[in-house]
Amino acid sequence: MPGMSTAERSMGLGLRAITRMAGSEALDRVGLRRRVEKALFRASRDGFRTAAAAGRTFKAAGRLTGPARQRPSEAGTGLFDLEPDDEQQMLQEAVGAFAAEQVRPAASGADAACAAPPELLAQSNELGIGVLGVPEALGGVMAERSAVTGVLVAEALAHGDVGIAAAALAPGSVATALGLWGDADQQATYLPAFTGDEPPAAALTVLEPRPLFDPFALRTTARRDGDDWVLSGVKSLVPRVAEAEVFVVAASTGGGAPALFVVESKTAGLSVEAEPAMGIRAAATGRLLLEEVRLPAGAVLGEAAPDVYEACVQRARIAWCALAVGAARAVLDYVIPYVNERTAFGEPISHRQAVAFAVADVAIELEGMSLATLRAASRADQGRSFAREAALARRLCADKAARIGSDGVQLLGGHGYVKEHPVERWYRDLRSVGVMEGALLV
Repeated sequence: MPGMSTAERSMGLGLRAITRMAGSEALDRVGLRRRVEKALFRASRDGFRTAAAAGRTFKAAGRLTGPARQRPSEAGTGLFDLEPDDEQQMLQEAVGAFAAEQVRPAASGADAACAAPPELLAQSNELGIGVLGVPEALGGVMAERSAVTGVLVAEALAHGDVGIAAAALAPGSVATALGLWGDADQQATYLPAFTGDEPPAAALTVLEPRPLFDPFALRTTARRDGDDWVLSGVKSLVPRVAEAEVFVVAASTGGGAPALFVVESKTAGLSVEAEPAMGIRAAATGRLLLEEVRLPAGAVLGEAAPDVYEACVQRARIAWCALAVGAARAVLDYVIPYVNERTAFGEPISHRQAVAFAVADVAIELEGMSLATLRAASRADQGRSFAREAALARRLCADKAARIGSDGVQLLGGHGYVKEHPVERWYRDLRSVGVMEGALLV
């Protein structure tokens, strides 16, 4: 509207989107009614708040008798069912509407600024995106753990923008790790903050700055010193690293598989530096430097069990595949009307076989990426081995996502090379799928 600032327009759009959702009966089925009503109250009172400043003190809000867990999925028929249930469909539609109406218009500016708009991150928190992996007993919204739900949400959000999606999903990945593998003390200390009014920025850090990175051969080390752990190393392309208040850091323990450690940003020896990347720039990526960072024995997740770290890597790869599917679908949805409307020699360029076949190839490869990703997530939910399926999905999405991004640029010709059209940004973002490790989790 004339006379309104960008922030005011963004807040107004967010209020309208959440108000429309507040009328949906499906909110009651997935436990989001209270969260959305609180969002409406706070937004009408003082607008969407930005993330809290780093440096809060995490203290146990109470004492748990044991770790809380989301129960396994009850969809134990053994069938690979691609039809989302009512709750999943409601979440997918809500996040999809948010991505289309709020994220997509802000994507270009966020890419240029190398930062996601704080109001969008706040709105994503209000939608419950960050607490999908938190046990219901500790304030989460999902009684069952569901990697498929995480995939559907990540895909819908990435359809708006991959960088903003990564920034929004990163804190929830830490909450999910704590929900899956945290002990009672860790959950009581950290999870109440994630389910509160101002959840902390957080990040799961696995990747290191070297070529041919292998997540099972880390150079970041964790050595024993009495009862403590001492961590040293460098982590790369960490989302929202400058504002994160807590990290889950992967480090080699000197024997067997690496382990995951909970590290607060105020811990001595921890520092960050900017590391803007070719793609996912809105995620505000940077490096995390650990120099003799001393942690108590209780900082390790899952008792350093090898299967915990292996599951973390596999679930992270599924998450990045979901982002690739969302962005690739955005490319397809953009190029189809473009080639139908763009004319050359008196007819739409889609009438040329080379163009039509290229678009068809994008659609075919996209379906393969989606099926492989959902299959891996579905096996995770069924409690079955999914290492092979996650690896296949990762390889397929890394190869085909880069090809789809390139084809999107090619199909637009000279328009694909300029920032007036979003395909050049999607091309850069889709290249990240073959590079990133960790950071996100389903």
